[in-house]
Amino acid sequence: MNLLFGVPLVWGVCLTALDVLIILHLQQKGFRYLEALVISLIAVIGFCFALEIIFSRPEFVAIAHGFFVPSREILSDTTMLYIAIGILGATVMPHNLYLHSAAVQTRNYERTPEGKREAIKYFQIDSAFALMLALFINAAILIVSAATFYRVGMNHVGEIQDAYKLLTPVLGVTGASTLFALALLASGQNSTLTGTLAGQIVMEGFLNIRLKPWLRRLITRLIAIIPAVIVTWFYGASGTAKLLILSQVVLSLQLSFAVFPLVIFTSDRRKMGEFVNAPWLKGLAWTTGIFIASLNAWLLVQTFRDWMA
Repeated sequence: MNLLFGVPLVWGVCLTALDVLIILHLQQKGFRYLEALVISLIAVIGFCFALEIIFSRPEFVAIAHGFFVPSREILSDTTMLYIAIGILGATVMPHNLYLHSAAVQTRNYERTPEGKREAIKYFQIDSAFALMLALFINAAILIVSAATFYRVGMNHVGEIQDAYKLLTPVLGVTGASTLFALALLASGQNSTLTGTLAGQIVMEGFLNIRLKPWLRRLITRLIAIIPAVIVTWFYGASGTAKLLILSQVVLSLQLSFAVFPLVIFTSDRRKMGEFVNAPWLKGLAWTTGIFIASLNAWLLVQTFRDWMA
């Protein structure tokens, strides 16, 4: 392994251990403290990328057309579809569906129809806000990259470490690279915290595995970090960049296994009673779920076809 990657690897292991300690400490104080930390990290990410967008001065009309109005070429170009699917997985992460659902149980609300309805309302607001913020952050990364590098013809910049080194000299703004690095650090810590909590929920609620809190969190983090260690060891920074995109694509592929059971459960009147999904919501949920599953299936078909060619 190149020694240049040894320091980031050790740093990553140290941050993972720190995350475990933070979660253990904050959960003893209450779930609200963990939520406050996650909100603070998200605020840091949003602030940093908002500044980066201001510095890069993108063309907002082109953004609206190119980013929010996908072209048909995505369905025929495997690389474009691969990246688009990765963005989808990074924005609507399946494990966060479990985490948000479990977070409702920590709310202090009256166990009456009115109290449950109020809890559901605030849960919907919380989920919608979190997803929109995730969309903004993922969009901001693409917007800043395109507005900064594509505009000056630097089309070869395709990895995070290259973007970090070149942001300040290209934009001519002192601290632009540092802001980018700070946003990525906060994003990584936020993903680690939420991923660890989601892993805990799955282990306890679905698998019924009861372990000591520190051991449970250590196991979930080791499972997550081992692939990154192996890829970094053998392939270096370029390998970790490819692994990052692949992990986001895998998240999208897993979405159907979280979304479809959720729609079925919440559409069952025997389980939900008066809180069952309205017909229009059920139709919208099924349409969205089938659309996501169709994109994932088409990506698999294209990928296998390219392999066989």
